Amino acid sequence: MTKSYSFTHAITRRPPLSVTRGLRAEDTGNPDHALLQSHHADYIAALRATGAEVIELPELEDYPDSLFVEDTALCLREGAVIMRPGAPSRLGEAAEMAPHLAQLYRELRRIEAADSFIEAGDILTTESEILVGRSARTNAAGVAELTRLVADWGYKVREVHTPPGVLHFKTDCSLMDGETILATDRLAASGCFTGYRVIAVAEGEEAGANAIRFNDKVIVPSGFPRTRDRLLAAGFDLVEIGNSECAKIDGGMSCLSLRFSPG
Repeated sequence: MTKSYSFTHAITRRPPLSVTRGLRAEDTGNPDHALLQSHHADYIAALRATGAEVIELPELEDYPDSLFVEDTALCLREGAVIMRPGAPSRLGEAAEMAPHLAQLYRELRRIEAADSFIEAGDILTTESEILVGRSARTNAAGVAELTRLVADWGYKVREVHTPPGVLHFKTDCSLMDGETILATDRLAASGCFTGYRVIAVAEGEEAGANAIRFNDKVIVPSGFPRTRDRLLAAGFDLVEIGNSECAKIDGGMSCLSLRFSPG
């Protein structure tokens, strides 16, 4: 079983009504809560269709961005690492996630240093390494602390850089299989994917770079036809999910779930 995209479990969280107060780099209007719920239900159905157990957590009205559960933890086979989000308003989300992961994992570790911050939206786990992108939400101290925490589990961490103006490293890339990464040209140009096969996102469709490989399916946001066709031509089995409302608060396919196989 491939550890980077074969999973038995996923955790999601229902979108709160307060999602209209979610963080965003640019104001393109508030998300429509009903449509967001519909897209979220489609997303959960796509995960379940692969045979995984999906745990749906209740909404957290005190945390408008809490549907983006991926940022709260890095889930590996050996254990989970609770993150320390770089957005102060999101610090409580990680604490809310910890007890749920403690029920599934024998070992839970935490990013704890006061000068460390790191969000899992900046972390791409492949078969051979963990890539962590420095960004406005992830700093050098956070990367260093994560490196220490996963060393005895046998993981190699490599620090890379997120392009200026891009929220998270995985905003611009996604793992497609053990050797293949979907990426924007602006990110691939940095050379961070040397040794991997890169499928380039079509020009003008950069927002389509955030997708997830989940077991035998690749779940992609709808609305990016040329990128979709490139993935189909490469032999991937796609499921398209609406993402118009999550996109208004800088969210994508990977943000909406924690995906893992607890050891």
